[in-house]
Amino acid sequence: MQEQLTISMLQCSLEWENKAVNMSRMKKRLKRLKGKTDVVVLPEMFTTGFTMSASRLAETVDGPTCSGIKSLAAEYGFAIAGSFIAEDAGRYYNRAFFITPLGECHFYDKRHLFRMAGEDSCFSAGEERHAFTYKGWNICLQVCYDLRFPVWSRNEECRYDLLIFVANWPEARIRAWNVLLPARAVENICYVCGVNRTGMDGKGILYSGSSQLVGPKGNLLVNAGKRQDVAYTYTLKKEELIRLRKKFPVWKDADSFVIVGNNN
Repeated sequence: MQEQLTISMLQCSLEWENKAVNMSRMKKRLKRLKGKTDVVVLPEMFTTGFTMSASRLAETVDGPTCSGIKSLAAEYGFAIAGSFIAEDAGRYYNRAFFITPLGECHFYDKRHLFRMAGEDSCFSAGEERHAFTYKGWNICLQVCYDLRFPVWSRNEECRYDLLIFVANWPEARIRAWNVLLPARAVENICYVCGVNRTGMDGKGILYSGSSQLVGPKGNLLVNAGKRQDVAYTYTLKKEELIRLRKKFPVWKDADSFVIVGNNN
């Protein structure tokens, strides 16, 4: 088990629906982090922005986006997380990924689709939560709007240590982002990493970043700031998390529940 995990938040603007430009820029940004981190987290739909052009921009998991990330993870020696528009069996998904330097791929399909932007009409909702282990750390991966639904991210029996949200969260609702990230950390007794984009998208929606890394007590460890394209790196400590869970075991008194499928 690795007691420490170094994680980097790569907060940046995105070129609207331009995969080639976004991938090229991301490659340069990732290269600067070589030898400095274990995990790099990118924004949601990092190659396209939060677009509803699913049928035109979708790829399979063997397509250029995942293949390119797999190559970069191997070349630079760290895992990379983000999301892209995936096509699978005739359906489209906002699919998050976590790809390791050894080529191991973990995927999660966004459960809660943002109906106010029509995402529920263009994409299919995921049905499964997914936690996995990397370097001795248990990690759960979720996407943007999922942040508003605490039952879906409930950390039963301390199943995971780190909860990651990749996002395109508009500046108009950034107060909710700032409130909900610490809330998820406190209620789940875990580290929370939320990475948001900056800039303006093709619909004229402004994104201010405010990517954050939050400790299990809800304490802010890193805030990437507003409207900045920047990478922040921080080292998490497993010992501090284990000590808190032993000293203050509120998770033992959590209510049991069963999640039923949705209709999307």
